[in-house]
Amino acid sequence: MIDPLRHMSIFSPDLFENRPVNIIGAGATGSNVAMQIAKLGVQNIHVWDFDTVERHNIANQIYGNKDVGLPKVVALSNRILEDTGTEIHAYNEKFVDQELRGVVFLLTDTMSSRKEIWENSIRYKLNTELMVETRMGAELGRIYTINPSQYEDVNFWEQTLTLDENTEESLCGATTTVGSTATLVASLAVWQFIYWFRMNHMNDMEIDIRRENIICLRPLMIQQSTDVSV
Repeated sequence: MIDPLRHMSIFSPDLFENRPVNIIGAGATGSNVAMQIAKLGVQNIHVWDFDTVERHNIANQIYGNKDVGLPKVVALSNRILEDTGTEIHAYNEKFVDQELRGVVFLLTDTMSSRKEIWENSIRYKLNTELMVETRMGAELGRIYTINPSQYEDVNFWEQTLTLDENTEESLCGATTTVGSTATLVASLAVWQFIYWFRMNHMNDMEIDIRRENIICLRPLMIQQSTDVSV
């Protein structure tokens, strides 16, 4: 099991208790998010993906050569168990309209699938406290932190939705990805989760959470939206 001593002052798994964290998509960003969430000491982790590990996935995801041919959620479950001692709930299936509670990381391959999941299982669902969604290209990433029960957050995020054909704008389904970019975007997404928990459950009033964070790697720049999520 993970010893959280070094980060207890930043994130306490004891205070987080048994809240579920749901990760939909176990690709470049999702696999990294899942590992980082497990290393925080979170125990109730649910991951959905119906793809298998292919050799080209090794370059930008946490999988290794021994995982090629395995379902991604099986390979991810094995890796997290080996590295952290945590057993995740792994679903080798397409997420469509399953009921969700707690925190959701929405990290599928296409904008159309994200929109479908959003409308079926997240939008104005009171059991979902937080949604974190990311978009990534080779040198650019976006991290959205949304309260799906709040009208302002819902309206803000829905205005960012684009068509899958417009990959340059949407960043989802892009053919060029870099592992270090995926790790960076995943890390920022997990930090948004930590900030949300500190603000809402650890009474850290010095934190405000921006709905949109944009990271550009050439030139290196991080830009926050002026809109604040709660």
